[in-house]
Amino acid sequence: MSDVFEVVSSDGAARAGVLRTAHGSIETPVFMPVGTKATVKTLHPDEVRDLGAQILLGNTYHLHFRPGDELIGSLGGLHAFMGWDGPILTDSGGFQVFSLRDTIARVDDEGVTFRNVYDGAATHFTPELAAQIQANLGSDIAMCLDQVPATGVTQRELEEAVRRTTAWAAGQRHAPRAEGQLRFGITQGGVDPELRRRSTEEIAALDFDGNAIGGLAIGEDRDAMFEVTDWATALLPSAKPRYFMGIGDPVGILEVIEAGIDMFDCVLPTRTARTGSALTWEGRLNLKNARFARDPEPLDADCSCPACTRFSRAYIRHLVNQNEVLGLRLLSVHNLRFLLELTRGAREAIVRGGFASYKRSAIERLTWADS
Repeated sequence: MSDVFEVVSSDGAARAGVLRTAHGSIETPVFMPVGTKATVKTLHPDEVRDLGAQILLGNTYHLHFRPGDELIGSLGGLHAFMGWDGPILTDSGGFQVFSLRDTIARVDDEGVTFRNVYDGAATHFTPELAAQIQANLGSDIAMCLDQVPATGVTQRELEEAVRRTTAWAAGQRHAPRAEGQLRFGITQGGVDPELRRRSTEEIAALDFDGNAIGGLAIGEDRDAMFEVTDWATALLPSAKPRYFMGIGDPVGILEVIEAGIDMFDCVLPTRTARTGSALTWEGRLNLKNARFARDPEPLDADCSCPACTRFSRAYIRHLVNQNEVLGLRLLSVHNLRFLLELTRGAREAIVRGGFASYKRSAIERLTWADS
C-alpha cells in the first residue's frame, strides 16, 4: 500500500480510493471546485466545505501575477491566505499557454515567453519557475508545467508538445517543493493513439506521486476523447492517483470515473451559475426563461442545498434577471452541490459493486437539454 494513495474498492475499472495529503485525506473519486484566484467565486470557504468539497484548485498563472506568490508565501501560504484548511491542488500555468495562446511570443525547450494578461509585460515561464511558484504557494499537489497543443495542430506540432512536455517534466522531477507537497506529471498527445501512448509511458516512467491526463476536453470529438481516456487511463500506474484535467459535465464525470479516473475539476458549475443556469436532474435550467417567473418549485426537488431548501425558482429567476449577487451565489451553491453529490453517489456505488447500474440510471435522468 502506498503512503500517498490507496484503492479501497473497485468495480470494473472504476475505483474508490483514499488520497493522503499534508492537509488531510481525500476520498476518491473526487470533483475539485475551481478557485482560480484563491476563491471559489462568490462563496465563503465554509460554504464550499459544507457543500461536500474536499479539495480546491488554485491557478498558478494568475496567483503569480496577482497578488504574487511570494506575497502569499510571506503570509503563510495559500491555505492561510484564502482561509481554507483542506487540501489544495495548483495547476502549473500550462493550460494558460493554451487558452491565452494569442499572448505567446515563443515556446521553446526553456519555457514559454508571453505577455501577461494583467499589464502586457513580457514574461518568461520555465518549468523550474512553475515549480517554485507552487512551492511558494504551499499547495498540497503541484502540477508539472506542460505544453497543451490546440485541437487541429499539425502532427509535427503535436509531436513537439509531447517531447517538450516530457523534457519539462523531467526537469521538474527534483525541483524544490513545499513541505509535504506532492507533484503530478501530465500526459499529452491529443487523441493520437501513438503519441498519447508514448507520452503516457514517458510520464509514468518519471515516477511522480500521481499522473494527469491533459490536452483533452479542449474541443476535440467527444467520443474520441472518451475512447482515448479509456485505454490511456489503464496505462497509468494503478497504485497512483489519476487525474483528468478539465471535465465537469455530469455525463463526462461518470464516463471518466468508469475509465478509472480518480480526480477531475472544471469551472462549469460556477460559470454556468453566472449565466443564470442550474444543473438539475430535469436538465439544465435557464432561469432567465419566462416559464420560471411563477414557478414555486425548488431548483431540484431531490437537492438539500441551501438554495433548494429555502428558495423557489421564481425567486432565483428574479434575482438573476435583476443582476443580484445573491442569485449567482445561490446557483453556484446548488451547481456545486449537484456535482459533488453525483460524485459521492458514484463512490458509494463503486464500493457496493453497483457502479454500472448507478451510471445507467443517472444518464437516463440527465437529459441536459437547455430549457
